[in-house]
Amino acid sequence: MLQRRFFRTVNLGLFLLGMTICLLNSDVSQAKDSRPNVLFIISDDLNVDLGCYGHSQVKSPSIDRLADAGVRFENAYCQYPLCGPSRNSMLTGLYPNSSGILSNQQIFRQTIPHHLSLPHAFRRAGYFAARIGKLYHYNVPKSVGTNGHDDPGSWELELNPAGCDRLLEEPDIFSLRKGSFGGTLSWYASPRGDLLHTDGMLASDAEWVLERCAKDQSRPFFLAVGFYRPHTPYVAPIPYFKNYPVKEMPLVKGVAEDIKDLPRHALGSHKKEHDLLNDDLRQQAIQAYFASISFMDAQVGRVLDKLKELGLAENTIVVFTSDHGYHLGEHGLWQKLSLFEESARVPLIISAPQHGAKGRTASTPVGLIDLYPTLTSLCSVEAPDNLQGQDLSKILADPQLPGRGWALSEVTRRSGKGKNKKRIFGYSIRTPQWRYTEWAEGSQGRELYDHHADPLEQTNLAVDGKHQKMIDKLSKKLHSVVADSFPESGIIPPIKTGVWAPNLTNP
Repeated sequence: MLQRRFFRTVNLGLFLLGMTICLLNSDVSQAKDSRPNVLFIISDDLNVDLGCYGHSQVKSPSIDRLADAGVRFENAYCQYPLCGPSRNSMLTGLYPNSSGILSNQQIFRQTIPHHLSLPHAFRRAGYFAARIGKLYHYNVPKSVGTNGHDDPGSWELELNPAGCDRLLEEPDIFSLRKGSFGGTLSWYASPRGDLLHTDGMLASDAEWVLERCAKDQSRPFFLAVGFYRPHTPYVAPIPYFKNYPVKEMPLVKGVAEDIKDLPRHALGSHKKEHDLLNDDLRQQAIQAYFASISFMDAQVGRVLDKLKELGLAENTIVVFTSDHGYHLGEHGLWQKLSLFEESARVPLIISAPQHGAKGRTASTPVGLIDLYPTLTSLCSVEAPDNLQGQDLSKILADPQLPGRGWALSEVTRRSGKGKNKKRIFGYSIRTPQWRYTEWAEGSQGRELYDHHADPLEQTNLAVDGKHQKMIDKLSKKLHSVVADSFPESGIIPPIKTGVWAPNLTNP
């Protein structure tokens, strides 16, 4: 009897202790973490054809509204105007020469497997890190609905919706090369509504995740939303096309005269299929591109509205950007992979309610590489000590600050014939006034543009012999900056063969 009573007392004590622990844990789980959240929104293949960047035709009210709430960077640049290298550079905070990623379909774990990505650093700091859609490279549209070339250590949650544009409509899409969409100019005005398209589903998923985050604020969130539009194929619901009458779409004039003073590698991104374009097709393509921007903008608006509705906006840093710019006929080029302003320049808006100015513009040149040190600084998250970007926190508070005053972009080309063909590099530095570009350290061409007098980069001053002092000055600066874009070894990390086992705490 006494023994039975003893065990009953012990069991009761254990039960009460367990209940106490549960209540304590419950209290802890409900305790609000006051660190700022991050909503990181990135579009795909978007140039600065936006209302807030002064475009007279494109309607982008949601992104314009975000610009009114934060700091718009007038001169922001990608580090490599191609999806894979640009996104790996942005998410590692390293130049492509240090990430080792110089083409698509690769991931930095093949070159620098122990490096922490931006979202991985936030995870290690206790943040809930989630990805919806495209952050690392995807084969668009074929990989839509999958993880693409993703890094599993970067995210706690991954959502990959696929809408009617991927699952139903490909047979109806017009393309310059029949059946080819991702790398080829292609477009379609869809009869289906926003919510059935992949980007509409992305916004719905983002709303759902934000609702979860609002219910449990014991951990701050790093939510990355990667929209696919306006990447080819330019697919958007019909109403968005109606905003842009095709005959009113702007066409670039004077291309033949413009390109006379250019080295051949400057035009190395030209595709043979672009020769099929006549004025009617050009206007159709531009109409579809603009329609896709407005469609994507509407989905951005849905996410921003939900953030505000849930009471999360005042403690959430919002970033909006793109992986690189995009040509629509300038210099006779379409799409990406050039070192001209249209291809290298990206929209960048940062709204930091507790730290930054509102409705202001920063004109100093910055890069996507700067986002990693900036966000970790704003959120007191420990970052790797080898990051190569600058912290923009002070510029957010005072947009007139000069920062480091330049941005670097690069591409590679193939030079020579047959067995003698080799890879060469093109590097371009952008200062507040100048863009200076060298191909193979100048041995295969140079370009110099004065943006005060020639914002469209139509007159290459490097060929007239009158600007040698400026060329010498910028060349010296460029070589110094390029040298610093490499790792300490001075060697681009090679792509390693085989597989690697994901490891969250010791990658």
